[in-house]
Amino acid sequence: MFRLFLKESLMVAWLMEPWPWWLSGILIGLTVPLLYVLAGKAFGISTSLQEIGAVCTPRCRWPYLSQFDRRANAWTLVFVLGIGVGSWIASHWLSATPVDFLPASFETLSGGIKLLVGGFLIGFGTRYAGGCTSGHSITGIANLNGPSLVATICFFAGGLSVTWGLGWWLFQ
Repeated sequence: MFRLFLKESLMVAWLMEPWPWWLSGILIGLTVPLLYVLAGKAFGISTSLQEIGAVCTPRCRWPYLSQFDRRANAWTLVFVLGIGVGSWIASHWLSATPVDFLPASFETLSGGIKLLVGGFLIGFGTRYAGGCTSGHSITGIANLNGPSLVATICFFAGGLSVTWGLGWWLFQ
């Protein structure tokens, strides 16, 4: 009985600590083929915003929303809900030191509106463009897709150059 308690407490202690980046990367990388093999689905959440748009506008004549198969893609809404619930659980119960779910500035009405509008613009825009960084970087590279590798390199190059350029410009 004591061994089981000790084993469980060590497991809980391990879960409470930050995981190494490489372990998280391996788990995310394994998610892609498992999702394909077990469910026949592609990894990515940008489709969920197209799903929400199609649900909210059932009589829309815009082909982007009217020709969207809502039933086949309803799982994406559950996936997005699971990300939110999982992050809330992790921030409240699976952290050695409690972590705020959101910064205090976003817990106001104006902060909530900023999150909603910003999330919608980013998500809908990436979906309208036919993909997103997670789709290209994680799924594309996992499928050994050359253009996805090029896109990922460009994402990183662009992000680094803007970050360093803004840093240099702001702190000169």
